Amino acid sequence: MKLARRIIATGAVAAACGATVIATGLVGPHDASAAATVAGEEPGYAVEDFNYPQADKIKDEQGIVLKRGDGHITLAPCGSRTGLLEVYTRTNQIVCFSVTGPTGYLSLEIPSVYGVKGAAGVEADVTLRAPDEAVQEVTVPENSFEPVGESIDPNGRSHILVEIRTSA
Repeated sequence: MKLARRIIATGAVAAACGATVIATGLVGPHDASAAATVAGEEPGYAVEDFNYPQADKIKDEQGIVLKRGDGHITLAPCGSRTGLLEVYTRTNQIVCFSVTGPTGYLSLEIPSVYGVKGAAGVEADVTLRAPDEAVQEVTVPENSFEPVGESIDPNGRSHILVEIRTSA
């Protein structure tokens, strides 16, 4: 009885394999261009490069260069809500950022910065660069104004804000 089952099962598997071989042979050779066409019509994979979205438009409209970040520090309209991080400049007046999450990072360029007011709930570490490439690093406590750039430079040189890091 067991032998009969084995013979029947083996015969069924062999028949299925034979049918597959015959069906594959009847379809004909595969057309690589058809596969490429289908793949070309599908959208590509989304790969996060951490570049700031619409950075060119913001640069043209506001003169602010937003480079890269983790998405936890984003440009926001000043006065749109309380608790924003505020950057005071000689050229743009005030530039505001919304800070979400316990940590954040943003690489940018804002010229002529003289002060920063910390956001609610987070401390900010800001990095500025002088014309001679000297680096100035300042910690800004939450909800507190700190003079930076030309305000604390002994020579009163204009500084560019180049990085913001936040932590709770």
